[in-house]
Amino acid sequence: MKYYRSKNYIGLLYISPWIAGFLLFKLYPFVMSFIYSFTEFSILDKSVFTGLDNYIYMFTKDKLFFPALKATLAYVLMTVPMKISFALFVAMLLNMKLRSINIFRTAYYLPSIFGGSVAVSVLWRFLFMKEGIVNKFLGFFGIKSIDWLGNPDVALFTVSLLAVWQFGSSMVIFLAGLKQIPNELYEAAIVDGASRMRKFFSITLPMISPVMFFNLVMQTINAFQEFTGPYVITGGGPMNATYVYSILVYDNAFRYFRMGYSSALSWVLFLLIMVFTALLFKSSSYWTYYEDGGK
Repeated sequence: MKYYRSKNYIGLLYISPWIAGFLLFKLYPFVMSFIYSFTEFSILDKSVFTGLDNYIYMFTKDKLFFPALKATLAYVLMTVPMKISFALFVAMLLNMKLRSINIFRTAYYLPSIFGGSVAVSVLWRFLFMKEGIVNKFLGFFGIKSIDWLGNPDVALFTVSLLAVWQFGSSMVIFLAGLKQIPNELYEAAIVDGASRMRKFFSITLPMISPVMFFNLVMQTINAFQEFTGPYVITGGGPMNATYVYSILVYDNAFRYFRMGYSSALSWVLFLLIMVFTALLFKSSSYWTYYEDGGK
């Protein structure tokens, strides 16, 4: 008995740095942000309890709240389908038995390693500026230059391309799912004369639907919290077209030092993510395939 207790103590000792980090940097800020959301709290002044004033102001007087919410929803609906579709397409290509395929897999995964950095966002801004490389490339084909970052109609799409370019993590998960599909299913489909499209929709998609659901949930959560790309590339402009919700939270917290109001904004975002995630889980029962019992 003493032996097992000593083993437990040793295990707790090993994970104590993680526990301390979780309590100090995760749980404590999480709880305190909820408390601060009901106060007028600033770094430069004492906190004053204000009840629901922050939430009332958010929905009635903040002129940037609904534009930021609209831009964020548009960003999510634009980025997540493109990213998952492209990741699945590349994963299927890299699932083929080709020579030196591991080199290609590594090369396609690289953007996800440094894709979210400030340096790459700056590079993206230079690529899509009016005299940037992208417009120069289009000029060779006689296509007129596009104001990628200055036109409100295309600015958000340009920013979302950076997130789509970081498809590596989703691709690796899709690739792992594709590896788990029994080859016998494809062999039986070939005997029945099924086309490639038929095999994709009748075998591949149903078999990797749990993997797709996981990627869908994770990428939706990440898209709602996107900050670096829109902030560095456009700063929220033009005309608030790329002013996503995370920039609104950041500006109120570290530009205007309204920590209480920023906390309230954060909790609304948290609830919004919870609602979307719950809807995804609710809908998954209609299209997710499970091997043990079908749909």
